[in-house]
Amino acid sequence: MKEIHPLALFRLSVLGTLVSRERLHRGELQKTIRELATREYAIPDSQRRMLAEKTIQAWYYTWRKQGITGLEPKPRVDRGQSKITPAVQAAILAAKRDNPRRSVRQIKRLLEADGQVAHDSLSRSSIHRLLQHQGLSRITGSSSLPEEKRSFGAEFAGTIWYGDVMHGPRVPINGQLRKTYLVSLLDDASRLVAHSAFCLGETALDIEGVLKQALLRRGVPLKFIVDNGAAYRATTLQGLCARLGIALIFCRPYSPEGKGKLERWHRTFRDQFLSELDERLITSLADLNARLWAWIEQVYHQTVHSSLDGLTPLQRYQRDLPRVRTLGTKAAQLDELFYHRML
Repeated sequence: MKEIHPLALFRLSVLGTLVSRERLHRGELQKTIRELATREYAIPDSQRRMLAEKTIQAWYYTWRKQGITGLEPKPRVDRGQSKITPAVQAAILAAKRDNPRRSVRQIKRLLEADGQVAHDSLSRSSIHRLLQHQGLSRITGSSSLPEEKRSFGAEFAGTIWYGDVMHGPRVPINGQLRKTYLVSLLDDASRLVAHSAFCLGETALDIEGVLKQALLRRGVPLKFIVDNGAAYRATTLQGLCARLGIALIFCRPYSPEGKGKLERWHRTFRDQFLSELDERLITSLADLNARLWAWIEQVYHQTVHSSLDGLTPLQRYQRDLPRVRTLGTKAAQLDELFYHRML
């Protein structure tokens, strides 16, 4: 499956606040764009930190018409050609190979300081194209993803999921005790656990494995709200959400959005599951997860929740089943979507 261009993921992340909304009220689009233009971003392969309102607006309308593919950089008609003289091209490539960490701006300054080019006679974009054509420039780094600061409260199940990780008990693995991490995805409106599992790490692979099972079991959410942890910022997760039409929204750790609901879930989990668990009886990671899933389905999902008007999480979720998005034709592609490229 074709990989999504990193620049397209960056542009989608800038639009996160806009694309995560089901509808925009009159005047809200321009107001939000103006606010986004005041933020600083880690723009891939650029020393600039700000984006123009017209740029953000153009990306938004392109996304509306063409989706994520419309946000990919368009090939230039003069691709592979360069107006830079061969001598200067050689100097640029030598400077980059001498120190691969040199930025385009640093290379430009170096050539100007050495007198190889006149001041401001060489554009950064032309240097970047040359390096890219030679395979010496790769878009890296994560964007400064927009934070959704509004107070969330989903009216229907399947609209918003929260993702979080907490420390779990130790389990015997090959004769040694290993620490575990509980990765959970919680539905906002119903408090249903879309899926939860103990893992031996909290990496992108661990989180994406739990997400895959959640999608198979509980459908596709409109929004997935996570913190700024490295695993959640992985380009693989961003790509998955983009292909599945899920708005991935990043919030600061310990920010108010969803914190109370996640804390309530963790408190219930500690009080009702961990407090009753005798770690000495756990034989393996599979054994621990079997106990977890049995408790979630037979106890947690069947217990009336104080904020659900007398309903259990499962009953509240089932009430909105007709509104929950399914994988549809993407179900057959799900394994391929979750493949990781081994370098």
